[in-house]
This record gives sequence, C-alpha cells and structure tokens, in this order.
Amino acid sequence: MHANTHHRFLGRTQAPAEPGEIRRIERWLATARVFLAVSALAAIYMDPTQLGHAPVAYGLLGTYLIHGVMVITLLRRRKQSTVAFRLLVHAADIVWPAFISVFAEGPRSPFFLFFFFVLAAAAYRWGLWETLATAAAEVVLLWMESLVVLHVWATRGKSLPWHALAGLQINVSEFEPKRLFMLSVYLLVMGLLLGYLAEQQKRLRAEKAIVTSMLAKVRVEAGLTGTLQQISRQIVAMYGSPRLLVASQEIHSHRIFLGELRSGDEAASEFTWLTSSPRGARIYLEDFPGEVCYARRERERWSLIALDREGNPAPFPSSEPIVRLRERQAFQSVIAISFIFGSEWRGRVFVFDPSWQGETQEELRFLLDLFRQVGPAIYNVYLLHRLRRRAGAAERARVARELHDGAVQSLIAVEMQVDVLRRQAETTPKVVGAELDRIQGLLREEVLKLRELMQQMKSIDVDGRRFLSVVRDAVERFQRETGISARFVTDAEKLEMPDKVCREFLRIVQEGLVNVRKHSKARHALVRLSSNSSEWCLTMEDDGKGFPFSGRLSHDELDQMGKGPTIIKERVRLIEGGLTVESNPGVGARLEIKVPRGGEVSDEL
Repeated sequence: MHANTHHRFLGRTQAPAEPGEIRRIERWLATARVFLAVSALAAIYMDPTQLGHAPVAYGLLGTYLIHGVMVITLLRRRKQSTVAFRLLVHAADIVWPAFISVFAEGPRSPFFLFFFFVLAAAAYRWGLWETLATAAAEVVLLWMESLVVLHVWATRGKSLPWHALAGLQINVSEFEPKRLFMLSVYLLVMGLLLGYLAEQQKRLRAEKAIVTSMLAKVRVEAGLTGTLQQISRQIVAMYGSPRLLVASQEIHSHRIFLGELRSGDEAASEFTWLTSSPRGARIYLEDFPGEVCYARRERERWSLIALDREGNPAPFPSSEPIVRLRERQAFQSVIAISFIFGSEWRGRVFVFDPSWQGETQEELRFLLDLFRQVGPAIYNVYLLHRLRRRAGAAERARVARELHDGAVQSLIAVEMQVDVLRRQAETTPKVVGAELDRIQGLLREEVLKLRELMQQMKSIDVDGRRFLSVVRDAVERFQRETGISARFVTDAEKLEMPDKVCREFLRIVQEGLVNVRKHSKARHALVRLSSNSSEWCLTMEDDGKGFPFSGRLSHDELDQMGKGPTIIKERVRLIEGGLTVESNPGVGARLEIKVPRGGEVSDEL
C-alpha cells in the first residue's frame, strides 16, 4: 500500500519481509520438513503395511529426510535465502508428495500430510494465489500419476521390469478418476482456505507495518508541518490519490486552517497551508456522516458508505455534505476521516479520488484505526512545540527582565554620570579622574554580569569524560575575568559520573563562583572534587565575609531557617544529594555537596 515499502498485487495488501525474516521462515519450514520425514518413518516402522514391501519405498522416504537435512544445512551456511533457492525448494516439495503417494497405498493414505505441508509452506511464504497455484500443481501431478498407473502399470500386469521396484504394490483403485476427482477438490479447497487465512494474516501484518511506518515519521524536529507533509505523502501514495486536504478548526477561536498536498515527485509534493473563511467550516467540518465515509459519484447520484466510531455502518447517510464539498473541490470520489485532538482541535482529512481493490468497509475500518493511532502522536508534536514556544517566551521575558533590571539600568546611570562629568570638566577637572575610575569599575561589573547571564543561557552538553576539563576551564575563566585567585583540585583521573549529575555539578560550580564574586568579597576561592566507592563529593570554599550565620548547617536546617544559596539548594535536591554549609563571618564559607552513586536526577527543573 505504501509507495516504497508497501504495495498491492492482484488486489491484496503486501508488506515485504526483511531478508532476515525470510531466512528465519525458511529455517522454520526446513525444520518442519525434517520433522515430517522423521514422523513418516516412525509411522511406517509401527505399521509397515502402509508402504508395501519394495525397498525403493523406504529409500524414497530416507531420501526425503536427507533432502530436508541438506536444506537446513544450506540455510545455516548461507547468509540469505534467494528467490531462486526458495522456488527450487518449493518445487521439490511439490514433487515429493506425488511420488510418495504412489508407494503409500495411494494419495488418500496417512501420508496425505505431505500434501498438506506443501500447501501450508506456500501459504506461509506467500499468500492466496501462490497457495492455489501449488494446489493446482499437485492436482496436475496426481492426474499424470493416474494416467501412468492406469495405462502403464495395469497393462504390465501390475509389475515393472526394474529389479529395484520388485515387490512394489500400488493400490490402483485409489487412482481411479472418481476418487481422484474428489481428492483434487479437497486439495483445491484446502489451498483456498490456507491461502485465504495466510492472506488475512499478511494483510494485518501489512496494516501494522503501515501504522509503524507512519508513527516513525512523527518527528518533533520536523515540526507540525513537516510531520503532516510526511504522513500526507504516504497516504496519497498508498491510495494513488492526486491530492489530500486537511481541514482543522481551533475550537476556542473557531479559526479554520486548510492544508493541501498534491501528488507528484518529492520536490513538488509539498504540504501548503491555504486561506479559508469561517464560512468554510460548515462545508469541511459539519454534517458529514459517521467518523469515516467514502463517496463515489455514479452517473447522477452518489454512492455513500459511512462508519461510526465503532466501525459499524451508519444508517441512512446523507449525501448533501458531499454535494456541498464538490461545489468547492473537484472530484469523482472521496474519503473523509474526522479527528479530534483533545479539547482544542477538530478536523477532517479528505483523500480525493482514491483507488483500491479491497472491500470498502474493511478499508474504512483500517483508516479509522490508523488515525486513532497516528493522531495522538501528531497532537503530541503540536503540544511539545507549543510548550517550547511558551518556554522560549518565558526565557526571553526572563532575559529581558534581567537586562532591564541590571545592565540597562546601570548603563542609564552611567550615561547620566557621564553627562554630569562633561559639565564638571570645565569647572572642576580634578574630580573627573576619580569619577571616571568609578564608572570604569561599574562598566566592568556590568560586563561580568552580562557574561554570566550568557553563560547561564548556554545549553550544557557535558559527560563524565569532559566534566573535569569543563570545570577547570570555568574556574580559570572566573579567575581571569574577576581577578580573584581560584583553583580547581581533584583526585579523580577518570570520572564515571552520569551525564545529568555532571550537568548539575557544573551548574552548581558556576552559580557558586557567581556568588563568590557578587557577595563574598573574597580574594581566594577553591573548588575540589573527590570520589569514593559510595559517593561523589564537591566542595567550594572562599576566604570572604561568609554567610549571615555562624556554624555548620545541613540541607534541612538551611530550609527551616530560610538561609543558604537557594539555587544551589534546588540543584542539589534534583540530584538527590546532601548539602552542608559552613560559615564563619569575616573569615569565609564552605559548601559541601555529596551525591550517592546510583542516584538519579529528577526531571523537574
């Protein structure tokens, strides 16, 4: 059904099997063939009368067993099973039952299982038409055997001149036309039944493959339009439709959106959004019968089939919506499938002038099931993109607020001070130098704030291999930009730390260094990372003025007292770690974070 991976042959849906799957099927059939041969030998061992007394009869079954073992051996040694190899093995399977039936008291003996096996193998490999062809080939071989038995065997006194065939007993009555006719009917009916069951199984397999293929095209990075384009292309190719139309309405605002894709090559078949007025809602969305319907124009009237949500035929469907739709869109037949996404969107997909050779209601049920499975995935793409847009807007608002409250206000103050200095330069030039030094310090401070803000906005991609070097670079950059002496010390040469823990540790180091610069007035800072068999330990200490308390407080004590670095406390909690803060006002402060090995980062942030 799909242009590349699915197609129709003689009116049926097919999904081509992978080479590995074909090889497994052939190995299963080869195993069954050997089991059948061993079972047949066991049967004649318990009841030798089934094969007469000719040595060639036993030799034939033994040869069949050897044939089965050779096929298994070849399949185990070959990397793939070719079409020619499968056809050759199947041709041999067709011939064997005909020969064995001659030596086994006729084709209606217990060895009739050989006929059943070759029909089951054809159904398992292919489908209806191949199984019927196999049954027809078996019938032709049996009638050829009947001619030989009735005209050659009987004319020679029911004996053959070759010594190897001495003692061979053939039940001539089993090959009479009346009995053989009934056996032929049995074989054809059995081939029809097995082929039909195989066809239905392959149809279900193909439909599942189509659903899987469409779900694989639902990609967040492609966006909503890209996802709709990929899925629409597959539906258009699946039904040979010249174009597809998606009509959707935002329930709260009642806005109508129309998207269209026309068939063609990959470059031409682009999904495009069309303009539509609110009056088009009734034409595209209202009054359509059932959840899915198919309409076809036959001369001057419409033939209409509609199914409800459960896949049952809708009673007395009206063709008026189809007539109104045809006033806007030119078509001879159309499939309309409705969808609802949460409480926000509703819509309908129109596939114009589709073609297929299956039963219409079954095809509509498949489309109903297809949209039920693919629709929520598309809706998730929409929700995720909407969430990303909101998160981006919130982040932009935060950055704007930071710039407005920080850098912008400071730059305005600097501009005002420069204007004052310009006026004072003529009267009190001695004051200008000191004021310029102060303004220069203020600008340096704002540059550092902007760099810190940019650093916080950067996405972090760090793992255990890069963590030590990234932290070392961050500490060295802090020393260069602030003039505060800072070192990073660690006893770990190779760090096996989860990526999420690495990212949070890096953010904690960055936040801690920002706090040292802003609040501590320290001259020295030290970052240390150590580890043992049970935990990782990150410590940060400085010789600044410390926190507004004295002593050593745990994470819970800090929360109860409302003290300590808030952002660092939250990040420590995300990695299920423990925080201890030791403060000596006027002497310095020390933060110690311990994270047990095996702990995980929460998804909250």
